[in-house]
Amino acid sequence: MLVYLLQRLAVLAATLLAASLSVFAVMNLLPGNAAETILGPTATPEAVAALSHKLGLDQPAAIRYAHWIGGALRGDFGLSYAYGSPIGPLIASSLSVSAPLATLAMALAAFIALAAGVYAADHRRRTGDAVVMAASQVGLAVPNFWLAILLVIVFAVTLRLVPAGGFPGWEQPMLALRALILPAVALGVVQAAILTRVSRSALLEALNEDFMRTARAKGVSRRAALWRHALPNALVPILTIMGLQFANLIAGAIVVENVFVLPGIGRLILQSISNRDTLVVEDCVMIIAIIVIGLNFVVDVACAAIDPRLRNPVA
Repeated sequence: MLVYLLQRLAVLAATLLAASLSVFAVMNLLPGNAAETILGPTATPEAVAALSHKLGLDQPAAIRYAHWIGGALRGDFGLSYAYGSPIGPLIASSLSVSAPLATLAMALAAFIALAAGVYAADHRRRTGDAVVMAASQVGLAVPNFWLAILLVIVFAVTLRLVPAGGFPGWEQPMLALRALILPAVALGVVQAAILTRVSRSALLEALNEDFMRTARAKGVSRRAALWRHALPNALVPILTIMGLQFANLIAGAIVVENVFVLPGIGRLILQSISNRDTLVVEDCVMIIAIIVIGLNFVVDVACAAIDPRLRNPVA
């Protein structure tokens, strides 16, 4: 296991390096710069050049990359060109909304998907299985932004059970959680539909294995065999999909965040792109890349702990 962990850590470090180079290269290939955006279209070339020099935008790319990575490793993400404030607190404030939102959505999706997937697998080729699969197909077809608008109309505007948008901050925890309920449902339903189908398929494959027939032959009940033997052996593909889904919820919730006017990292990236605030975009994208790569590492280790065969796939 130690050798496997060291291998995965080496892959993690190499992937993070490649991601940082890619993010920096892409952002610096875009036309224009922050100085032109800040000063506006009427600015003179001399004024643009002076501001570019002040912001360090006229330095060679290698030096700017070294300053960016060095600062990030020290916890200094630099100053936002548009906001004129440190970027670290901006990202922390955005993640304090996006991370709990993604966690709630993922928890909801996992609860629905595991329950529905186990039920569908246990009732395969029967009415319950058909109903679950039909519901999951509908969930896959519904766009999350449309579901978000529908939830606002029904639960916020008509029934007035939860707020329609905005985020009061974590100083009022109960109000903050209420503000995240509808966005979490809008995001979690689609992910639950995907995970339900994956869970059902993985469980059906496990149910057809020899160890399940052996367990039943020893007198283990069908329900006990399903939960104690089939589900643990089906967890590898389920955990893999959950890791990808959680990363997608962190990075891809921008539409739902805009529907509910949530100050998450998606809105911060969108506003920074509009302001040509490249340093904020670089930092945000890199933070998301770290989260995605880190989650994949955790999922790989968890899957290897569940199934020792994954530690040495060649053998």
